[in-house]
Amino acid sequence: MSRSEEEIYRSDLYERVNPRVSSVGKELATHLQAANEKLVLAALRSETRFRTYFDVSPEYLYLLRLTPDDRLLFEDVNPAGAALYGLSREQVLGRTVAEIDSEEGAENIDRNARMALRSNSIVTYEVNRPIGSRARCTLNVIAAPVESDEDGGLVLVCGRDLTAQRHAEEALRQSQKMEAIGQLTGGIAHDFNNLLAAIIGSLELMEIRIARRQLHELPRYLQAAQAASKRAAALTHRLLAFSRRQTLSPALTDANKLVSSMEDLIRRTIGPPIQLDVAATESLWMIQLDQNQLENALLNLCINARDAMPTGGRLTIETANFLVDDRMAREGDMLPGQYVALSVSDTGLGMTSDVKARAFDPFFTTKPLGAGTGLGLSMIYGFAKQSGGQVRIYSEVGRGTTVCLYFPRFVGVTESVMSSAAPAAARQAAPGESVLVVDDEDLVRMLIVDVLEDLGYLSLEAIDAKSGLKILQSSVRIDLLVTDVGLPGGMNGRQLADAARELRPDLKVLFITGFAENAVINHGHLEPGMHIMTKPFAMNAFGNKIRDMIKG
Repeated sequence: MSRSEEEIYRSDLYERVNPRVSSVGKELATHLQAANEKLVLAALRSETRFRTYFDVSPEYLYLLRLTPDDRLLFEDVNPAGAALYGLSREQVLGRTVAEIDSEEGAENIDRNARMALRSNSIVTYEVNRPIGSRARCTLNVIAAPVESDEDGGLVLVCGRDLTAQRHAEEALRQSQKMEAIGQLTGGIAHDFNNLLAAIIGSLELMEIRIARRQLHELPRYLQAAQAASKRAAALTHRLLAFSRRQTLSPALTDANKLVSSMEDLIRRTIGPPIQLDVAATESLWMIQLDQNQLENALLNLCINARDAMPTGGRLTIETANFLVDDRMAREGDMLPGQYVALSVSDTGLGMTSDVKARAFDPFFTTKPLGAGTGLGLSMIYGFAKQSGGQVRIYSEVGRGTTVCLYFPRFVGVTESVMSSAAPAAARQAAPGESVLVVDDEDLVRMLIVDVLEDLGYLSLEAIDAKSGLKILQSSVRIDLLVTDVGLPGGMNGRQLADAARELRPDLKVLFITGFAENAVINHGHLEPGMHIMTKPFAMNAFGNKIRDMIKG
């Protein structure tokens, strides 16, 4: 085929095929154009919907641009967001965050917006402070990355106002607090009136018997008054434990050793019909808490378990190392981390859901009238929370109950050795040793001075911090300052101690208090040479404490 013939053939083929190609191309172009128009319309509708939401949303919405020169600018803001700062939208757009918000607020937004861009993930945080024209308010804030590149990026910041919700929650807490106070008041009045009747009655009868020279009957009334006094002291300690305001004496503790030391006492307490099993985990972590309070809590739980098994059963005490993850921490109102778990389980009656819900309420008890104060579990709950831990109840009607105490693991050098020995008789003073007693309660001050003099100390006394300070400013020898924490006249015991240390740097100080003023004693953190005892205390223990502190 010649060249001319080939060209004619190709031309003829093109003429025959081209109409089909042209037709398909036109149809495809028309289809693509229609699809593109739909996409454009959908995008416009989506943008319109977003714009509508953006403009009418009550939440505070900000579109922030991180520029190549490292500035964070307001690229867009909705009316609510602008109004939060008391400005119009036009006054906000194009300005930096630092120009609109306070220094603290700008740093907060800048830090979290950059974090969202760097991590390419949503960042959530909460602020509680005055903002713009608003007084102090609480906002839940979300910073979400929209686009990110080497030169900067775009972040959507959304703030939701939680102020009203927080106020409602606080009002609810106050309501619950007042209800609890009402329960406490009634229970305290009932129990203390009974105890006071026993004390006052015993003292009156002692006075009558002394007048009649019937001295052989005095020990009976004396024992009755002492027993009632100890019960009253225990009641106040339980109340302070419930309110988490008791004075604790934390010490390094091996829960296995503590349980082992109490095993015989617990067996005698629960009686032969109940089998006691102890399951102790080897290599148990150490914990740091008040050992006496833990002993009281464990004994109280065992007594409750015994009472839940009137016809006998099995009581199990178990220790374990326990890891609390984030999910359990949220559900259990705890901090994530390592804990030591101490649990007491019984095979008794179990609790209904209603009883379980009220188990920690003060003065709530299912025991017969006069068989319990209803403060046991509430005291344990307060002690656990004050020690940085938690307590949980697991119960099923007819199957039994488990109460589990969780305490944070102690991380550090373990040097403490537990001691449960009873206080020895108070030791006598060395010649010339002197103690200054400052307490505004005349009867308490009188008793302390009498004890000190019986032990051979030279005692000085003052009714308030001002008069005590005058004695401290003199040249008289003072080996130890004993002061109440709460004193009248504008200067408390801690302030007096600090002033005394300015005058006498090596002076030892013993705080005595009927209430745990933790704020006054710096939340329980005392300086070297300072100790604290809670009223009422055994006089032998007080005398030995004086001796030990003076000897150093």
